[in-house]
Amino acid sequence: MMGATFLLALREIRRHLMRSFLTTVGIVIGVAAVITMVTLGNGVTASVQDDISSLGSNVFIVFPVRTDRGPGRPFDDTDVRAVATQIAGVEEAAGSVNASATAIHNGQNWSTSVQGANNAFLRGQSIKVEEGRSFSELEEAAGKSVCLIGIKVRDAIFPPAWDPIGEDLRLDNVSCTVIGVLAERGQGAAMNNQDSDDVVIMPLKTVQRRFTGNSDLQYFIVKYDSAYSSAGIQSSLVDLLRERRLLQPGQENDFNIIDTAQVNDAISSVTGTLTAMVAAIAAISLLVGGIGIMNIMLVSVTERTREIGIRLAIGALAREVQLQFLTEAVVLCCFGGLVGIGLAFVLSLSLSTAFEIPYVFDPVVNVISFLFSALMGVAFGYYPARRASRLDPIEALRHE
Repeated sequence: MMGATFLLALREIRRHLMRSFLTTVGIVIGVAAVITMVTLGNGVTASVQDDISSLGSNVFIVFPVRTDRGPGRPFDDTDVRAVATQIAGVEEAAGSVNASATAIHNGQNWSTSVQGANNAFLRGQSIKVEEGRSFSELEEAAGKSVCLIGIKVRDAIFPPAWDPIGEDLRLDNVSCTVIGVLAERGQGAAMNNQDSDDVVIMPLKTVQRRFTGNSDLQYFIVKYDSAYSSAGIQSSLVDLLRERRLLQPGQENDFNIIDTAQVNDAISSVTGTLTAMVAAIAAISLLVGGIGIMNIMLVSVTERTREIGIRLAIGALAREVQLQFLTEAVVLCCFGGLVGIGLAFVLSLSLSTAFEIPYVFDPVVNVISFLFSALMGVAFGYYPARRASRLDPIEALRHE
């Protein structure tokens, strides 16, 4: 009986193909909107998480801040060594400084950022060298004029297919030899709000001596073992820095600590909430589509009143008539759901490419959206189907 009912439903839908398609537009738009919003939200979340992870996992970033006592006092290398040796669970501790400069090579100029760092800093922030090599111990200790360049610096001042390894370039009036090219990291990985692929990294002592003119550190990073408690290490870090900076009880910290893991969790929570809210708003169009289904099914009952009367008169059961109309409503909604899923795929892929965020396919939301569209067919098709099944055969046969 179910097979025959399904075929009858398809026949009736085909008899009014244009009307059936227009009826499902609301369902199509609703399903497509929900899936697209969730997919884009997942893509934004993945993009942000990727940017934060490029700062390093299990990493604290410590920097001085201004207080009511005046500007924050900078850190120095003794602070970093104290953190590395006196706090259990710390794997890497390394400072960094930044400066602006113009990179010049063979007549090509490019404004970029110069960062002073050592190998411990590179390891702590998971910075990979794609071509060439990293700094040697001698280069770090002596402050040699060698550098690692980001891919955007390479593309800006070196010709295509040119191997920059071993080439000399100038950063303002400072000459350095390129020993490596950094792997791509992305926009969000830099502490100074600059593109981390548009950077030249030199040994810390070199930048301090040739660019900043002092031994201050603008900030330092602390990478810790995941087996240790993040809160415990952060508490020890605060106590140690307060002691070294001679802060009395009751005085506010003149430094701040960013935990990349907490930032990641907070942003994921916020983007997840926003995605859910937008998807819920988009789901309203599903309700509108369901009302459209109910409306067209009521019209169909009125148009087919005589047909219903004939079926009931020759022995069809009321529940069979009800099942037929309910099946038509469900088939319409399922068709709309499938078209909506296809449209959502195209929209999500196009918008992900346009916004330069990853496309994250979520099979769960696709399946749930399809099942929900089918449920809409049951919910909004039940009343018209019930009305059709309760028609009086005699009165239905008299209907013109």
